[in-house]
Amino acid sequence: MELNEKTVKQTTVYDGHIIKVRLDEAELPDGSRAPREVVVHPGGVGIALEDEDGKFFFVRQYRYGQGIVMLEYPAGKKEPGEDPLTTAKREIVEETGYEGNGFVRLGSLVPTPAYDSEVIELYYAKQGAFVGQHLDEDENINLTKLTLDEITELVVSGEVTDAKTVAMTFLIREFKNRGIIA
Repeated sequence: MELNEKTVKQTTVYDGHIIKVRLDEAELPDGSRAPREVVVHPGGVGIALEDEDGKFFFVRQYRYGQGIVMLEYPAGKKEPGEDPLTTAKREIVEETGYEGNGFVRLGSLVPTPAYDSEVIELYYAKQGAFVGQHLDEDENINLTKLTLDEITELVVSGEVTDAKTVAMTFLIREFKNRGIIA
């Protein structure tokens, strides 16, 4: 059975600083038409930065959309036309103050495929030199470090629910088990 839908019409209903919202009309495989709401997002990155003691940098920050403080791997939004690795290198310095060395791409994450175009590229790196933290004007975070076992326990217990953190924790474990990263 054919599953693909064809976009017939796109109407931008909101064009904001980070996202755009469209109301599309889609032609379904049977020829009928249906509305599709789409959040257009430029994409982003998540970075697992491991220090020399095997601990990973984490950020605690208030997430307005959820209305709570969340614990996550450092992450950030891509600038228009920016390569994801360039974004990862910029964001890890901005949020932790440390450069990353030996970046390894872990994969991609599509957090909300039903209505959001966002794709998050996931990276692992070793801690490099301290060059100073450079947070965005409206960004408030607290840094902490956790072992892979500690973060795994927080994920399994349900205390950490951020999708990229859950996925990255699994991927890092598997990459380490398979000898892809040390």
